[in-house]
Order: sequence, then C-alpha cells, then structure tokens
Amino acid sequence: MISLGQPWALALLPLPLLVWWLLPPYRERVPALRFPFFRRVVEAAGATTGPGAIVRVRRRLQMLAAILAWSLLVLALAQPERVGAPVEMSRSARDVVLAIDISGSMDTRDFQNPDGEPEQRFAAVRDVVEDFISRREGDRMALIVFGSKAYVQAPLTEDLNTVTELLRRTEVGMAGPHTALGDTIGLAIKTFEASDIEQRLLILLSDGSDTASRMSPVNAAAIARDQGVEIYTIGVGDPQARGEEKVDLETLKTIAQSTQGAYFYAENEASLEQVYQRIDALAPRVVESLSYRPRQSLAYLPLLAAALIGLMALGWLQWGVRRGALS
Repeated sequence: MISLGQPWALALLPLPLLVWWLLPPYRERVPALRFPFFRRVVEAAGATTGPGAIVRVRRRLQMLAAILAWSLLVLALAQPERVGAPVEMSRSARDVVLAIDISGSMDTRDFQNPDGEPEQRFAAVRDVVEDFISRREGDRMALIVFGSKAYVQAPLTEDLNTVTELLRRTEVGMAGPHTALGDTIGLAIKTFEASDIEQRLLILLSDGSDTASRMSPVNAAAIARDQGVEIYTIGVGDPQARGEEKVDLETLKTIAQSTQGAYFYAENEASLEQVYQRIDALAPRVVESLSYRPRQSLAYLPLLAAALIGLMALGWLQWGVRRGALS
C-alpha cells in the first residue's frame, strides 16, 4: 500500500498560479517608430544596428514540462512511502530481579535433594532457580548476588540463557561471608531505574540475618514500595540457628508485607521448588503486544523523475536555439 507521510504538502500545487496571478510579469510601454524597410534605411544612413529585445513565446511543451516538474517536486515533499503488512511484536510488561544470597552460610549441606541425600543450600537453590528462569521466556530479568556486599551479576536482559550461565558460574563466598539484605534491596531499586516498565518484581532469597548493610532492610523496603517495586521474599536455612547463620524470617515477612508482596519459607529442595511454582502462579508472565507497519520512503522516485524532465526540457530548448541560429 502506498501512502503519503505529509499529505498537506499537496496544498502547494496551485502556488505557481497564485504567484502568476498576484505577481504578473513586468511590462513597460515605450514610444517607438516602425519602419517598413528598416534594413534599407539603416544601410542608407550608414548606421550600425545593435541587438534588440526579443520576447520569446513559451511553447506548450515547455509549459507541460514545468507543470510536471513542479507536480513531482510537490509529490516528493508529500513523502510518498510504501507501507508494509502489520508486524506483531510482544515484550514483557514486567521486569524481574532475582537476588540470591551467596554468603558463607549458603555452603551448609542441610538441604535434601529428591533422592533424600544431603545437598549444599546454594546448589539446591541454583538448580531450582535455573528451572524457574527457563519458564520465564520473554521476561526481562536481572541477577543480583549478595554477601557482605551486593553485586549485579546480570543487568536487566531478555537473554535468559546468559542469566542462567552467570548463575552457574557463581560460587558461595564470592561476595563475602556476611549478609547485606538492605543494600541488596537498594541495588535492586537502582537496577530498576534503567527500566521504563512500571511493573517491577524483586525475588529475594536469603538464609541469614542482615549484618552488613548500611541501610536497614525495612527502610530499604519502604523506598522500594515508593518506587513501585513488589518484593517476594524466600527464607531458607535454620531459623533456630545462632548468629549470622540464623535466618531472619520476621524481617523477610516485614519486607514482603510492606511492598504488598509475599513471603515463603523452604526447608528443602522440594519445598523450594514448590515456592517458585507458587511465585509462577502469583506472578504469571505479563506480555505487552506491539504492532507496527514497516515504511519505505519513495520520495526519491518523483525527485528523479522531476530532474529527468527538467534536463530533457533544457536539452530540447538548447537544441531549438542552435537550430534557429544555424538557420
């Protein structure tokens, strides 16, 4: 389908007629003598003649070429374009940030795999999270790992394979032995600042209590709520342990409640998998459909045609002048 990008430009078509009507050619009447035998009179007087004024009459072919060239220039200004068939695209309407605790306590082997054998906490978490990521195809996700400090392992991206690969290369203790919940929430808020999508979800998994943050987790959660970030918290580990190895379930509950999110607790790999399945149900993939038509500009075609007509008309005029001079 052919359409005009700037159809208002067609209003310029009658402009030459308006100029001709409002600004007619300059004409002047002067007295003159008419000699029926001008050449003989000049020869008898011994005078030398000079060139006189010549008023050339426009021919129909000249007028036709001018009209066509002007019409084609106006058509080029109207920006003709070929409009293709609609192209449908879909993108995620929500961004998800995964924040995974990799402090020293995540090395504890108190989880049970499906075979009933003891397994490292982080290894179990990694297996379940990888499966969770694979089911979020089309979403934009980011990965944050934290211990004594929080680090962005993968920024917001639709390349979930890269997020999974970076998670596989993560090891316990890479971010320090302690736990910084508040700083992690703050880093997640900063990560969301690169997004123009309003729906934002942070999934925060930890097995300890906050001992290394510069900002308390509750205050950070309040800021996240004001920024429109919904937080789902997951507690793993032993709530009866002492010191940093004791998971602070109350703080995780408070964080989730203050942001209208949800709180979960997982004792083993099976229950952790159920948690992520419930998160899938509570926060299904949200898709925003986009449609556009590809457009290809055709303005160069009338411009080329106008140039060819102008060159042909100019060549024809020059040929006519030479033929008249030779004759």
